[in-house]
Amino acid sequence: MKLTYYGHACFGIEAAGKHLLFDPFITPNALASHIDVDSIPADYILISHAHQDHVADVERIAQRTGAQLVSNFEIITYYANKGLSNGQPMNHGGQWKFDFGTVKYTNAVHSSSFADGTYGGQPGGFILQSEGKTIYYAGDTALMADMELYGKLYTFDLAILPIGDCFTMGAEDAAIAADLLQCTNVLGVHYDTFPLIQIDKEHARSVFQSKGKNLILMDIGASMDI
Repeated sequence: MKLTYYGHACFGIEAAGKHLLFDPFITPNALASHIDVDSIPADYILISHAHQDHVADVERIAQRTGAQLVSNFEIITYYANKGLSNGQPMNHGGQWKFDFGTVKYTNAVHSSSFADGTYGGQPGGFILQSEGKTIYYAGDTALMADMELYGKLYTFDLAILPIGDCFTMGAEDAAIAADLLQCTNVLGVHYDTFPLIQIDKEHARSVFQSKGKNLILMDIGASMDI
């Protein structure tokens, strides 16, 4: 399984021969200006919530690739009304089996609306199981007790957590989340894109290290094996 980071909270995972793209926000991101959005592969686009910094490139990529959209009912309905009818609606706690593995839509403590004001349903995250690996993407969220339950139900190979503070967890809360999830390896996302979420990377790493956790901060465009 291979993960490629496209900046902010956008990343792709290649699993079981399929390309999964999460929360595509590339073209408006100045830090990702070297990424060619029209070369990013996608068989599925998984959308945690409707905020623009998670959906800006959904239509462009879906129209090019024909990718199936995976999200809550409201988001799938929104895009269906725009002509993107290849969607799999989900809701919190629900799981669906795909040809690459299974996905569960999890809770998140945040908000969710499209740029035009349309309600985007309740925000969420995803638990992905494929190729014998289990990955948790929290989406945009505050620290929450649900994470302790997830840690008891699953053995995570990787947790993908926001660390930028202000709009989501910061490093301190995300490190506590890693403890609740019982997950050693954490990919930090949702930081540095805007002034309000700029972080001290060395401090963030030290916070995780103090709890025996490994915080991974990837260069935009870089890939790693899971």
